[in-house]
Amino acid sequence: MNTIQKPIEYEQIINKSKFIAIIKPVHNKNQINTILENVKQQYKNATHYCYAYIIDGQEKCSDDKEPSKTAGMPILNVLQNQHLNHIICIIVRYFGGIKLGSGGLVRAYSSTTSLALLTATIIPLEKNDIINITFTYTNIKQIDYLLKDYEIINKQYHENIQYQFRVKQEQSNKIEETLKPYIETISRKEEQK
Repeated sequence: MNTIQKPIEYEQIINKSKFIAIIKPVHNKNQINTILENVKQQYKNATHYCYAYIIDGQEKCSDDKEPSKTAGMPILNVLQNQHLNHIICIIVRYFGGIKLGSGGLVRAYSSTTSLALLTATIIPLEKNDIINITFTYTNIKQIDYLLKDYEIINKQYHENIQYQFRVKQEQSNKIEETLKPYIETISRKEEQK
């Protein structure tokens, strides 16, 4: 699966209607409403705010008062066909006075999404694990050396030392095996973005 490197905007005029695509990477569903509200504030008085998002298999789309399945579904189809994840696409429409019909709307929302994505930098979506380890003070030098290339999120010094660090999922098993001789306990969970 892929996502986009950074937010993008793209605009096109079709039969006097203005279509503005705003595509953003998203980490979780909690961000969706905030993003939608911000777009509605930024583009006040638009006729429609149609959108689709995909986050780890959870998908939703909205036609926002356009005829059923003429806006949200075409946006979602483009995102699916591009194998994107952790992404939202909102298309703001300012009606220009000429009705496009169902087929015209499907083409307009699909093409606006597709053309916008042509301007995006598509990157692989990396999944990370968060690993927690506990070890004795006698092993701190070895642990610090072994974890020198990893992002340590949290360190706690009590009776034993506890580190929490981030690692790419494909590296989790290898680093766990490397650390085993020096640690007391270890646990791993997938990072929730």
